[in-house]
Amino acid sequence: MSKAYKLAILDDYQNAALAAADWSGLNDSVEITVFDKHLGWDEDAIAAALAPYDILVCMRERTRFPASQIDKLPNLKLIVTTGMRNLAIDMDHAKAKGIVVSGTQMLPYPAAEHAVGLIMDLVKKISKESHVMRNGGWQGYVSESLNGRTLGILGLGKLGARVAKFGLAMEMNVIAWSENLTDERCAEVGVTRVDKETLFKESDIISIHLILSERSTGLVGADEFQMMKPTSYLVNTSRGPIVDEAAMVQALQNGDIGGAGIDVYDVEPLPTDHPLRSLENAVLTGHTGYVVKELYEIVYTEAAENVRTWIDGAPTRGLNV
Repeated sequence: MSKAYKLAILDDYQNAALAAADWSGLNDSVEITVFDKHLGWDEDAIAAALAPYDILVCMRERTRFPASQIDKLPNLKLIVTTGMRNLAIDMDHAKAKGIVVSGTQMLPYPAAEHAVGLIMDLVKKISKESHVMRNGGWQGYVSESLNGRTLGILGLGKLGARVAKFGLAMEMNVIAWSENLTDERCAEVGVTRVDKETLFKESDIISIHLILSERSTGLVGADEFQMMKPTSYLVNTSRGPIVDEAAMVQALQNGDIGGAGIDVYDVEPLPTDHPLRSLENAVLTGHTGYVVKELYEIVYTEAAENVRTWIDGAPTRGLNV
């Protein structure tokens, strides 16, 4: 007997979803297909791939579902996204079409840990030294200290505060700026509030922890790179478009800054011929800042629960209801 619903798990690049949770409670009613490659940006191609599916389980903001894409999926009845927000889904249009959108919890710390990892790699040359060792060498680079240097935090929310506290633990001078940042918030975290220009001019390392919005898009551009020290580093684990990517590439190529640790990009997955991939002073990861085993277990367990409760007529964790 055919199963009642077809479910697609999207953008499971590491083929982790089925192992991360117990999906067996859906076996009687759901046929599951995993897409481990990105479906791209062409709406017709996405529609052709997903046309048979009633239910989509999405990793947040990897595949976009604007109104025009939703209209191309007439069988769609339920979208489950990881996280309790997803700017890539037109929630109102889905609701108007009778499509339920539900979410899951996320963890509040992995991206901050990842930012710290990128900082450490940049100053301690860890991945470069590993490459030297694997090729038979010994002590190929001179690393740098964090102690006494200045860490600039762009955005002092939950993630920014975690990275700031790392800087304080390393006995760094930690400064912060964002448009609405207050002295009270800085005092709470134990850092110094400065203006934007001071942050870019004085920081040895700048770590970005802002939500992507109209106001933050392109916030770090050519002017900001010119303010930075030629020895300074930029770390971005937030969203690619906060930084003018072309300006960053030029700054790295020209030596206007010492290097960058980048986890997020304008286009994801990053094109294979992108100039960032060839720059020796860039440490790159593929938007893995939030990807940890513990998160997969939470989000896919709750995704399976959301599907079951929707089938049972009592959908949970609704985002557009």
